[in-house]
Amino acid sequence: MLALFDLDNTLLRGDSDHAFGDYLAAHGEVDAHAHRLRNDAFYADYQRGELDIRAYSEFVLSTLVGRSRDELAALQTRYLQEVIEPMILSAGEELLEQHRQRGDTLVIITATNSFITAPIARRMRVDHLLATEGEIIDGAYSGRIKGIPCYREGKVLRLQQWLSEQGHSGHPSCFYSDSHNDLPLLEWVDEAIAVDPDARLAAQAQQRGWRQISLR
Repeated sequence: MLALFDLDNTLLRGDSDHAFGDYLAAHGEVDAHAHRLRNDAFYADYQRGELDIRAYSEFVLSTLVGRSRDELAALQTRYLQEVIEPMILSAGEELLEQHRQRGDTLVIITATNSFITAPIARRMRVDHLLATEGEIIDGAYSGRIKGIPCYREGKVLRLQQWLSEQGHSGHPSCFYSDSHNDLPLLEWVDEAIAVDPDARLAAQAQQRGWRQISLR
C-alpha cells in the first residue's frame, strides 16, 4: 500500500509554511509588518481555494536568497526545534507507525517547499517527500520555483511522475488530508481519508462517503 499524507494541518497542528513567515518576522529576518500582511493574505487565499501557488512559493523562497549554506542549515534547525516540534501531533506519529508496521510505503506530499519540509519528513521518519521545489543555482536559492508546484492538480502530476520513476504504477493507495485544496488527489487515490477537514472537505467527504478521522 502506498500511504500518502498531507503535512500542514494534517500531521501538524498548524501550517508550517505560514508559520515560517511569522517566525522570520518575529526574529527580525524580514520587514515584520509588511511580511506578515502578505503572508496572511496568501494564507487567506489558500483557505478560500484561490491561492496563486507560484506567487506564494516565490514569496517564501525569496527569504532564502543570499543566505549561505551554513546560515540556511542553522535556520532549518532552529525552526524545526522552536516551531515545528510543538506542532507535531502524537496521533499523527502513531498513524505513520501503523502504516510503517504494515509495510506500507510512506510519502508526505505537500505544497510547502522542501526547504521547510525536508527536515520535518526526516524528523517524522518518512523517507519519501514530494514538495514544491525551490530552484538552486551554484548552491544558492534563486527565489524561483523549480518544476511543477506540488499543489492541487500539481500533486497528482508530481505523484504520477514519482510513481513512474519508482516503478510503483498500479500500487493501491490511500491519502490523508485536511484540505479541500487536495480534492484532485483525494479523487485520484483508491481511498480518501479526511483528517480534521475544513468545512468544504467535510461536506465533500460526507457526500462521497469518505472516511473522516481526527488526529487532534
